[in-house]
Amino acid sequence: MIKRIDHIAIVVPDLEAGTGFWAEALGLPVERIETVPDEGVDVAFLPVGESEIELLRPTDTESGVARFLEKRGPGLHHICLEVEDIRATLDRLRAANVPLINEQPKIGSGGKKFAFVHPKGTGGVLVELYELPGQM
Repeated sequence: MIKRIDHIAIVVPDLEAGTGFWAEALGLPVERIETVPDEGVDVAFLPVGESEIELLRPTDTESGVARFLEKRGPGLHHICLEVEDIRATLDRLRAANVPLINEQPKIGSGGKKFAFVHPKGTGGVLVELYELPGQM
């Protein structure tokens, strides 16, 4: 079951410049900035109600986010949906022949389980699925 939109991720070449519109013009607070070495990005988190805008800046030229930025330029990277049971959701997607980037969930910061669904199966949008710790 899909619970909510957790975040929308936007790729930017520079976090400080990237927060200009979101933080300065719109007034969204920059809650924190984290480096995620496994994904090769710095991330600025800007809460919006029950969701977040995440600004991603590549730190590794070989990362998927760096390749995205080089190929497509700055812009919408993915939408993340919080799910109740990530394994059941992945099973349902496999049964529907939806191509997955991650066949099994990975463990992220704070114990979140996550997996990406390939844009070929979603109408061109990279979709991330999250299951927060303490569920199931």
